[in-house]
Amino acid sequence: MSAPWWDSDWKDRSGPEYRCYVGNLPYGTDEGSLKNAFSNYGDVISSEVVVDRETGRSRGFGFVQFEDKKSMDNAIQGMNGQQIGGRSVTVSEANQRPRRWRA
Repeated sequence: MSAPWWDSDWKDRSGPEYRCYVGNLPYGTDEGSLKNAFSNYGDVISSEVVVDRETGRSRGFGFVQFEDKKSMDNAIQGMNGQQIGGRSVTVSEANQRPRRWRA
């Protein structure tokens, strides 16, 4: 049995993440359309629309992760204030996710 602080893959997941927070998304936005909207700025590793656990409905924000910092910075400059699905979105650098320990 291993303790969380002995987790062997801790260093593998501690590198920088180049993630953008995207706010004011239309409720009909899915991961594919979010990824397509940001793909012009660089290689998108992942896109995620946050949904409510109880209703399964979008909460109106999401995250897009890029391969490198330059792509992320270009996306923030290019997409902040632009329209996605008829709504003006807010794009900024996402806060680093805290490490989740496994029990």
